[in-house]
Amino acid sequence: MGTDVERKLIQKVRKGNQKAFKKLYDLYSGYALRTAFAIAKSEADAADIVQETFIRVYRSFDSYDETKPFKPWFYRILMNETNRLLKKRSDPRSVIIDVEKDEALHPVSSVQGEYEDLQEALDQLDHHHKTVLVLKYLHGFSEKEIAAILDENQNTIKSRLFKGRKKLKQVLGAIEHE
Repeated sequence: MGTDVERKLIQKVRKGNQKAFKKLYDLYSGYALRTAFAIAKSEADAADIVQETFIRVYRSFDSYDETKPFKPWFYRILMNETNRLLKKRSDPRSVIIDVEKDEALHPVSSVQGEYEDLQEALDQLDHHHKTVLVLKYLHGFSEKEIAAILDENQNTIKSRLFKGRKKLKQVLGAIEHE
């Protein structure tokens, strides 16, 4: 979605236009739901996270700086809501990809085992590494955008991506030798 179109929608939303907010919701809700599900591993939790995210987005439009891209600002709110929910849990570990439920993947049965291995490996990573891997490889955000979304230093994000990939490779290697 182009930034000019986003700006026009946001300006309409700020003026109370509910149809514009619905368009914004339609544009971002699918991606938001998949991201929340990938991290929280629960459809119900993901739906709650997305609902709360859009409530906060609507209430926070006054703090949004229209000179900056909307998508990273939106995902920062989404990540904050996801983290808030995970902190409530006794075990914050979760899976990034659930093969049967992630409609973006639809793996064929011959590679089902590979995706299951990946899912198992991702389940063994800590929340910080899984989150940056989801944002980078599922949503294509740059390190700079991820840093803005998570309110972290860009070098911290680079380090987490490096360590996350390294850990993922080690875990996948161990799974292959089982």
